Amino acid sequence: MVNYVISSTIALCAGFALDAVLGDPQGWPHLVRAFGALISALERLLYPLNNKRVGGAILAAAVLVICTAIPALLLWAAWTLSPWAYMTLEALLCWQCIAVKSLKSESRRVYTALERGDLEGARYAVSRIVGRDTDALDSAGVTRAAVETIAENTSDGVAAPLMFMAIGGAALGCFYKAANTMDSMIGYKNERYLDFGRFAARLDDALNFLPSRLCAMLMIAAAGILGLDSGNAARIRRRDRRNHASPNSAQTESVVAGALRVQLAGSASYFGKTLEKPYIGDAMRPVEPRDILRAHAMLTLAAIQMLALAVLIRGAYYVIATL
Repeated sequence: MVNYVISSTIALCAGFALDAVLGDPQGWPHLVRAFGALISALERLLYPLNNKRVGGAILAAAVLVICTAIPALLLWAAWTLSPWAYMTLEALLCWQCIAVKSLKSESRRVYTALERGDLEGARYAVSRIVGRDTDALDSAGVTRAAVETIAENTSDGVAAPLMFMAIGGAALGCFYKAANTMDSMIGYKNERYLDFGRFAARLDDALNFLPSRLCAMLMIAAAGILGLDSGNAARIRRRDRRNHASPNSAQTESVVAGALRVQLAGSASYFGKTLEKPYIGDAMRPVEPRDILRAHAMLTLAAIQMLALAVLIRGAYYVIATL
């Protein structure tokens, strides 16, 4: 047990380092793409069922079992070969569950396009990372969309998988990543997915409940370290943390809005229909492209803090294993 705890902790740190260096290289195999292909295949099979909620629940159960059991079995087989084989596979899986560099790279394309005055290019770049319609967004709207997705995905794509991997290794990280991928694919409240994706959406809300709140606290601390307005971040979070249809998304969005002293959210268009949403934060100054880079800094520091916390959790495992 002690050797397993040490090996899995080293692998988690190695996976974090691999993400920092490599991100998500174009053309390389990736867990999320495999999970997405499985979800799409099961959707084609199960969506025709008359009871959409039952069909969606069956899909979710099947995806979670497959996407957790296969990595777990592979890791078990690797451990029987040698700790080195296990650490290599665990590190590769941990790497693919974390999305720090890819989130920064994709949103930096938005910043680069805005800085050179290419609004069409910025709209296209942001359309790759947000679910809203982007064709009519102005420069400020594009910037807000990018900052919002950085804030939300600092929790969904970084803090949450790190927390699940700290608790249960890469297999539990894959469980979370499969649930989060389902939510991003079928968790929409539109005509097609309102019933079919209900279970996936509720599951994602439940899994992100604690990580989103922990991440908000880490981002407030990050704001203070970076010289941003951590006091305002805490104030806006207390006031606006429920200003979102999701019980979790506004946790980190409100922190970023407060730290940057800008106003985020508000009404947006999805699939051609305008969705009325409350604002998050106060417009103490206009949003600007460099806010994307400031959000990057908060993301990076929060990720490092979360990794440190994960190592502390693993340290507690080690102490228990040695008793």
